[in-house]
Amino acid sequence: FLNRQRNRIRVLYWERNGFCLWLKRLESERFKTSPDEPDEAIVLTVQELNWLLDGFDLWRNRPHQVLTPRFVA
Repeated sequence: FLNRQRNRIRVLYWERNGFCLWLKRLESERFKTSPDEPDEAIVLTVQELNWLLDGFDLWRNRPHQVLTPRFVA
């Protein structure tokens, strides 16, 4: 969950036998969020969560698209 100023994030996750709630507050910057769906819930991998907490913009810095070759010569 992000607040309106986007400087606080709450992360809710399941760990073995119960839910955990974790909070992080930024002093001067803001978390980058999805420009398309700002109020929708998103599912992140552990690596993506770490990138978000480190300040990376997950929606603009996507990895290269995986290509499947049709023909091999």
